[in-house]
Amino acid sequence: MIIVEHLCKTFKVSRQQRKEMNTTAASITAVDDVSFQCQPGRIYSLLGPNGAGKTTILRMLATILNPSSGSILMNGFDAETQGEKVRQQIGFLTGSTGLYHRLTPNELVKYFADLYGVDNSTFNQRKERLFSLLEMHDFAKKRIGHLSTGMKQKVAIVRTIIHDPSILIFDEPTTGLDVITASNIIQLIRQCKEDGKTVIFSSHIMSEVDLLCDDLAIIHKGHLCYTSTMEQFRRQMQSQNLTEEFIRIVKEAEKPV
Repeated sequence: MIIVEHLCKTFKVSRQQRKEMNTTAASITAVDDVSFQCQPGRIYSLLGPNGAGKTTILRMLATILNPSSGSILMNGFDAETQGEKVRQQIGFLTGSTGLYHRLTPNELVKYFADLYGVDNSTFNQRKERLFSLLEMHDFAKKRIGHLSTGMKQKVAIVRTIIHDPSILIFDEPTTGLDVITASNIIQLIRQCKEDGKTVIFSSHIMSEVDLLCDDLAIIHKGHLCYTSTMEQFRRQMQSQNLTEEFIRIVKEAEKPV
């Protein structure tokens, strides 16, 4: 379970950055007073335009960034003061795969399983299930540096979940992938939900949100401007489709109070 309360993140702005951004501000607020909860066995989606603050929120959940204020509890552990405990609970997939190109998928996944103390018997069972689900056996022994973007993303996902974390954080997991690879990854995310895991993901692809999402939040300029269940979102729609409704809510949030 994830509990986020009054989360804020402010970044200092260097002189060069102020010049590039044409601003005199010494800092910018990327996330401003955001609160939400993610429940086990449900998929929570963070939506928002580029630069809205989605990735910053997910990096704070993953303990890569510390909040400026507010709190994050991951299965009861504080993300800021109990980072090591939190990292044992989570799997985090970011847009930058950061894989070791000289290793094969088999070698890299085994390396990360060993880091988490996964025993050989459990590792072999999990790897076989995940490699089959994502159709990875054909390139399991090839060097990662020779793989396609989609293949690398599959390796990154298996690396993310090989230790069987109870909380999964996906930052735009299908961006730039072909339809078949994206479908495999959507199937895996759905399987994580069926396994009772807490899943949070960011996306700008509304068809994926429609397929996967149980609960959602729309972030705009660091603010939470909408939150509900997907069922309520559909019921309250004022537009003809999900994409148009998302745009309507974002534009509504831009209007002065």
